[in-house]
Amino acid sequence: MNRKRALISDTFKVKKRRNGTQKFGAENDGDGPTDIRSTLEYLMTLFPRKLFNDALPQIVLKHQLYSIHNDKTLVDKEVNKLREQAELLMFQLGFHAEAFGLIFASDYKAKVLAGEEGKVTRATVEKFLERVLTSSCTDLSFSKDKMLREFLFTDSEITQLVKSGVLTVRDAGSWWLSIPNSGKFTKYFIKGRKAVLSMVKKSKYSEVLKAELEERRTNSQVKFPMKYHIHDIVGADLVESIPTTSGTLLRFVDS
Repeated sequence: MNRKRALISDTFKVKKRRNGTQKFGAENDGDGPTDIRSTLEYLMTLFPRKLFNDALPQIVLKHQLYSIHNDKTLVDKEVNKLREQAELLMFQLGFHAEAFGLIFASDYKAKVLAGEEGKVTRATVEKFLERVLTSSCTDLSFSKDKMLREFLFTDSEITQLVKSGVLTVRDAGSWWLSIPNSGKFTKYFIKGRKAVLSMVKKSKYSEVLKAELEERRTNSQVKFPMKYHIHDIVGADLVESIPTTSGTLLRFVDS
């Protein structure tokens, strides 16, 4: 695989954890759910609201949590607990099978309703938020049978939900829970990830100190804060995070 193709391929992978690789800022995970929630809140602050005119809820990718917490099982458990408590929503982002977005339910509802102001689909969207997302919501997608029989939506209402962007077609007869108007987020995120990975790969020995990378002047391809992308590429195992006496070293991982 040539260099260009290898970089593009790596951009979309969430790789398996390598033994012995420590994540920067990794914690012992001894504080339980509060610890995971506070990490989510911290990562949310890195989301560039102004870039999207404050029209999108703050989005964190689940694997970004792995860049801070070593115990992946605990992270998944606590994320699922927050979802069961209807505090957190999870979304399949579409550009990779293992890329999941996390959004606090209150933020999602507020942004969705603000975007529906004055639209004919608002009443149906409100009905969806009340019936589907008020209690525990651990589904990433919904079948037609469930939408019709359990949530009591009509075919016409389902069409309105797709039009509004809270649902997107998964396949014939099922829909993903989705984030309205998130296409620009995905576009900017992927371009930024490629650019930051390229910075690491082009550094001497394909490695760079995390602190140095955080201070790098970014180009037009990187629209998110550098820390947001660093948590992404570390959590997705696209770079190794290695503690040194000079600070945390990030090393590009060849496929």
